[in-house]
Amino acid sequence: METRRLHLLVDLARLGSMRAVAEAQSTTTSTVSQQITVLAREMGTALTEPQGRRVRLTPAGRRLAEHATGILAAVEAARLDVAPGAEPNGTLRVAGFATAIRSFLLPVVADLAGSHPRVNVLIREHEPAEALALLATDETDLALTYDYNLAPAADDPTVHPTPLWSARWGLGVPAHADVCGMTTLEVFARFRAHDWIVNSRNTADETAIRTLASMAGFTPRVTHRADSLDLVQGMIAAQLGVGLLPLGTVPFPGVRFLPLTGSNKSC
Repeated sequence: METRRLHLLVDLARLGSMRAVAEAQSTTTSTVSQQITVLAREMGTALTEPQGRRVRLTPAGRRLAEHATGILAAVEAARLDVAPGAEPNGTLRVAGFATAIRSFLLPVVADLAGSHPRVNVLIREHEPAEALALLATDETDLALTYDYNLAPAADDPTVHPTPLWSARWGLGVPAHADVCGMTTLEVFARFRAHDWIVNSRNTADETAIRTLASMAGFTPRVTHRADSLDLVQGMIAAQLGVGLLPLGTVPFPGVRFLPLTGSNKSC
């Protein structure tokens, strides 16, 4: 069913004659008659009947004209809704890791509430592999993920990645540890006898730790797993082990962050 034929039917109900409809639509009376006939055939019922030298709508034609008014209004609303420059609206599903959500997504959501109130953001916390799996099954629209230079994510031709930011990571150790003047590999070797803490739901940091430890000449003893950075810091403060942490994080009492580039000059 073409909306153009519905337009003609609505105009016929409003104007009362085929000729008036033709003039309003800048077409011929014959064309209007043909299109109404096609519409009647599509609907399987007569939409017009003779009235002297003119035609009038049948009861079915009047009912269809009433429906057509709502249909055409809905079509126009849809056109305006998706047109370039239309106000954004709808639901955006985002899956991502806690740090990205807390530090980068939540401020954006707050701004959107003021600038685009018709946009609804649904947030789900997931580690990268989980978020990408949701993206692959169309259960989320956007995945916030991370990887490490030493453990880059595998290329996926079905995903379009856009880098957003980078962060320096360091090794979280007990605050009393003496690492003055040590390089990255020397720092790792310094803690070769310690237990190591890695993520419980992502293997990238463990891969990075094992790579650096191998370069320092040892195999790390991975004993604890946690995906909460606060919990990792709590374990380090309790002297249960050491682990990777982003340098921008505020250290807990009893925890020290060691940069993994150059030498650690402070003692």
